[in-house]
Amino acid sequence: MKRNPLVIVLFYLLLVAIVIPIIFPFIWMLMSSFKTQVDIISWPPRFIFTPVMRNYQRVFIEQDFLHYMKNSLIVSIVAVLLSLLLGLPAAYSIARYKQKKLSVFILVARLMPGISFLMPWYIVFSRLRLMDSYIALILSHMLIALPLVVWVMSPYFDAVPRELEEAGMVDGLTQQSAFLKILLPLSGPGVVTATTLSFIFSWNNFMFSQVLSQQKTRTLPIAVYNFLSYVEVDWGAVMAAAVVIMAPAIVLTMFFQKYVIKGLTTGAVKG
Repeated sequence: MKRNPLVIVLFYLLLVAIVIPIIFPFIWMLMSSFKTQVDIISWPPRFIFTPVMRNYQRVFIEQDFLHYMKNSLIVSIVAVLLSLLLGLPAAYSIARYKQKKLSVFILVARLMPGISFLMPWYIVFSRLRLMDSYIALILSHMLIALPLVVWVMSPYFDAVPRELEEAGMVDGLTQQSAFLKILLPLSGPGVVTATTLSFIFSWNNFMFSQVLSQQKTRTLPIAVYNFLSYVEVDWGAVMAAAVVIMAPAIVLTMFFQKYVIKGLTTGAVKG
C-alpha cells in the first residue's frame, strides 16, 4: 500500500518536534563543556566557537574525578548486586504466593521520598561510626534499588507458567534449583531491566551522598559542588562534569535499550 507523501512528511515533522526538545539540553551541555566561560555566557549564544579542553582538564586533573568515579562505581555496583540477591527471591515469593500486601508495602517504600529516610539513617550510621563509609552509602542506595528490582521482576515471575517449575521438580530439581535454572533464564530481559534502572538511579543519586559522605566516599553528583563558589560558577567545568556523570548511564541505556523497553512493557501488561 502506497503511503501518502504528506502523511510521511507530517510524521517526520512531528518526530523532529518531539526529539529536539529532548536532546537539545544534552547537546547544549556537550557544546558548553568545550567552551570558555566567555563563550558560555555570551548573548546571543555562540554556536560556532573554538573548542577547548580546559574544562575536562579541570575535571580529571585538578579535581580528581577518577576518585569520585571509583566511589560511585563501588557504591552503585555493590548496591545493585545486593538488591538483586535479595530482591529476586522476594519478587519470586510475591509472584508465586500472591503476597499482595507485601507487594503494596514495597511499592509504598519505593514511592516514599528519600529525604524521609535521611534522619534515621544519619542517626544510625553516626552512632555506629559508619559516616563517610561505603557501607552507609550502599545500604542507603539499596532503598532505591531493592524496591525497583522487586517491582520490575514480580510481573516477570508471575508470567512464567508454574507448570515449567513443576516439570523441573519432577525431573529432580529442588524449588531453589528450578528458580535458578528455569525462572531466571526465562526472565533474563527483566533482570537486565531491573539491573540497568537500579544502577542508573543509584549512579545519579545526590541526596544520600550529600548527607552521609565526605571527602573519602564522595560520589560524582556531589563532586560537582567543587566548581561552585560564592564568587562565580565555573559553568564550563560544571558542564564537563555533567557529561562525565551522564555518559555511563547513557551508554548503558543504549546498550540494553531493547531489554529495558521489553522489560517495562511486560511489567506494564502484567502489573
